[in-house]
Amino acid sequence: MKSDFREVREELRQRILQGVWAPGDLVPNEVDLAAEFGCARATVNRAMRELAEAGLIERKRKAGTRVRLSPRRAARFDIPIVREEIEARGAAYRYALISRDEIAPPDWLAARMALAPGDLVLHLTCLHHADGQPYQHEERWISLAALPQARDGDFTATGPNEWLVREVPFSDAEISFSAIAADDQLARRMGCATGDALFLVERATWWEGRAITFVRLAHQRGHRMTTRY
Repeated sequence: MKSDFREVREELRQRILQGVWAPGDLVPNEVDLAAEFGCARATVNRAMRELAEAGLIERKRKAGTRVRLSPRRAARFDIPIVREEIEARGAAYRYALISRDEIAPPDWLAARMALAPGDLVLHLTCLHHADGQPYQHEERWISLAALPQARDGDFTATGPNEWLVREVPFSDAEISFSAIAADDQLARRMGCATGDALFLVERATWWEGRAITFVRLAHQRGHRMTTRY
């Protein structure tokens, strides 16, 4: 039976904690571990990513993965699926795709995602509701150079985040948080007044150094995110 990422993560964690792999030791590569556990490389990648986020291992491109000499405690930001987040609160979830376009990226996005001249992105705007009330406004760009299959993705019934979680793993993520004032369009969609303060999450994800997606998620004031240490 194939192992899931939780089983792989726990086994690797135990090897580190029990000294099977000592501080500074090189950890077997993902291909070898996938063969050992009888699972996909993406499964191992997710397990390794969580161990790195927990401060137990250090991953460097071309240099491999090693057990950290001095384990560190790190803030952990889970990337939630908004449907699951809403349903976990006991609320009814509803999703709407507002727009979908294949476009040349604006200059700021091309620089942000390190896109090459001529690269295109899929630009999606979506709205997620909880008990009929606007909960999250999602504006997302997906690199079609990195993920051309996004052209065939059906985002009318399922949000792009759920599709991305199924379609491709990520090796790195960068997340920023800020407050913004709702413009006229965002205020109409979120059911608030123009100028109201909204909570904004901006997130970029990469797979082995290649940008996959950049997203802006706007929430109502009072929205809370929790980290684990």
